[in-house]
Amino acid sequence: NKIKNTDSERKKEEKERHATWLELFYDLVFVAVVSQLSENLSHNISLAGVLSFIALFVPVWFAWIGAIFFATRFGTDDLAHRIFTLLQMMGATAMAVNISHGLGGTSAGFALSYAAIRFLLVIEYVRIGRLIPSAKPLTERYSVGFASSAVLWTVSAFVPPPLRFILWGIGLTIDFITPFLAGHLAIKFAPHISHLPERMGLFVIIVLGESILGVVAGLAGHEWDIYSSVSVGLGLSIPFSLWWIYFDNIGGSAIRAATEKGRRGIYYIWLYVHFPLVVGLTAIGIGIKQAASSNQEIPLPFSDLWLICGSISGCLFVQAILHLVAVEDPDIEPKTRRKWATYRIISGIVIISIAILGLKLYPAVLMLILAFICALQIVLDLRDHPHHRIFRLW
Repeated sequence: NKIKNTDSERKKEEKERHATWLELFYDLVFVAVVSQLSENLSHNISLAGVLSFIALFVPVWFAWIGAIFFATRFGTDDLAHRIFTLLQMMGATAMAVNISHGLGGTSAGFALSYAAIRFLLVIEYVRIGRLIPSAKPLTERYSVGFASSAVLWTVSAFVPPPLRFILWGIGLTIDFITPFLAGHLAIKFAPHISHLPERMGLFVIIVLGESILGVVAGLAGHEWDIYSSVSVGLGLSIPFSLWWIYFDNIGGSAIRAATEKGRRGIYYIWLYVHFPLVVGLTAIGIGIKQAASSNQEIPLPFSDLWLICGSISGCLFVQAILHLVAVEDPDIEPKTRRKWATYRIISGIVIISIAILGLKLYPAVLMLILAFICALQIVLDLRDHPHHRIFRLW
C-alpha cells in the first residue's frame, strides 16, 4: 500500500514532488479533448461559437482538475489507482469523441462521459476515506458533492434540451462549490506546494502546444507569401512570450499563503483564474491561424479581430492577477509584482481597445503590434527579475 497515511510521511515529500509518468500519460488524453475543442471553435468564430467553446471547456476543465487534486492530495500510485485512472482516461476519450457536437447530437454521449469520470473520482475518494480515517470528513464531502453532480449529468442524458443543459449547469455549480464547502478541511489536506503548480503548468503547456499544432495543421498546404509568412512568424512569438512570463513566475506561494496563514481566498483566486488562462491560450492558436490564412491584402475580419485580441488581452489580465496573488513569493518583492501586474493590465487594455475600436488592420500589421506588445512584457520583466540579471538592458 503506497498511500501516504501518516503526517510524517506526507511532510517528508512536502519539499519536492513531481508529476508521475501516469499523470503525464493522463494529460496526453486531454490533448485530444482540447484539440477537438479548438477544431469546434475554428469552424464557428462567432459569439455563439465562443460561448459554446467555453461551455464545453468547463466540464473538460473539471474532469482534468478533479483527478489532479486527488493525486496531489493523496499521492497514490497503487494498482487500484492505476486502474481507476485508466478508466477515467477512457471517459476522457469518450468526451473527445462526443465533443464535436457536444451541444447538439452527441450531447447525451458527452454527458455520460463526464458523469462516468466523476463517478470514478467519487469511488477513489470513498476508498481513501476508508484507508485514511483522518481524511474521511473531507472525502465524504467531496463524495457527496461530486456524486450529486454526476447523477444530474447522468439524468441529463435521458431528457431533451433545454432541460438537459439546465441540469448541466446545476451539476457544474455543485462541482464548483463543493471544494468551498469543505472549509478548513481543504486546507488541512492542502494540495502539494510544488506538485500542484507543476501540474497546472503542464496543462498550460498542453494548450500552448495545441495552439501551435493548430496553426501548423490549419496552414498545411496553404499558399504562402511574404505577408502570411510574417504573420505566422510574429504570431508564434505571442504564445512564446506568454509562456515566458507565466513560467518565469510560476510557484506555490498562493498555496503557501493558504496553508501557513489561512488565506484561502488568494489560493482559490490563483486556482480558478487558470481556467480563463487556458481558454485564452487555446483560442490564441485559432486566432493566429485565422490571421495567417486570411487574405493579407484586406483588413482582418471583425470576428477574427475580436478572437485574437480578446484572447491575448484576457491572458494578460489573468497574468496580472497571478502576479498580485503571489504574495508569499520570497524571491520577488511585492512592489515588483505590482509593477508587473500594471504592465499586463495596461497592455491588455491597449490590445482589447484595438477590437473595441474595430481598427481596420491588415493581418501582418496586427500580428506585428500584438507580438511587439507581448515581447515588451519580457523586456520589462528582465529589468527586475532576480533570475535574469546576466545583463541589464538599461
